[in-house]
Amino acid sequence: MSLRAIGAGLPRTGTHSLKDALEHLLGGRCCHMSELPGHPFDLGSGWQTALAGGAPDWDALLDGFVASDDWPASMFYAPLSEANPDAIVILSTRISADMWLQSMEATVLPVARLALAPDWRDGRDLLSMFERFTGTSDWDSPETLIAAYDRHNADVRRTVAPGRLVDWQAGDGWEPICHALDVPVPEEPFPWVNKREDWG
Repeated sequence: MSLRAIGAGLPRTGTHSLKDALEHLLGGRCCHMSELPGHPFDLGSGWQTALAGGAPDWDALLDGFVASDDWPASMFYAPLSEANPDAIVILSTRISADMWLQSMEATVLPVARLALAPDWRDGRDLLSMFERFTGTSDWDSPETLIAAYDRHNADVRRTVAPGRLVDWQAGDGWEPICHALDVPVPEEPFPWVNKREDWG
C-alpha cells in the first residue's frame, strides 16, 4: 500500500468528484465506496474487521489503489495516514452541516434505513458505519448526525498536521489539491458527479 492522497471527508461532501479528480491527477485508482463489491451493506471481511475495532491488513485492503476517500476508508484516515506518512490528507466538507444533512436525507439515509427493517437479511455494514460514526445504535436523528458531522471534521482538523491537511470543498476545484500534490492544474473543468438529482 502506498497512498498519495487520503480523503478524510464524509459521504455527500463531493467524494465521488474527488475520486475522479484524484484518479485523473495520480493516474491510478481511488478507493471509494463505489469501488467495493457488495457495497454498501456487505463490504467484505477486511472492512468488517476494521468497523468492529480490529486491525485489518491495510495493505491487502488498499492494494492497487493510489488514493482513498469516502466511507469506509475515510473513517480510518488516522491509521491510513500513519501508514502513508507522505500522503496528503483531504478533508472534504459542505458549506454547512445542515446542507450536508439535507443531501444525506435525499440520498444515503433512505438506503441505510432499509436495513433497519426487522426482516432485513442483506448485510448491515452501512448500519455499522453509522453506528461507528455517531457512537450510538440510535443514530437516526438530525441532532445526532449533525453533532457527529461537526465532531468528525473537528477531529480531522485537530489531529492532522496543518502542512499536510487540505481543507477542501468541491467549489475550490483543482488548485488546492494540485498545490498539495505538487502537480500541474489540468486545463479541463473539475469533475462534478454524483449530484443529488442523480440518485433515483
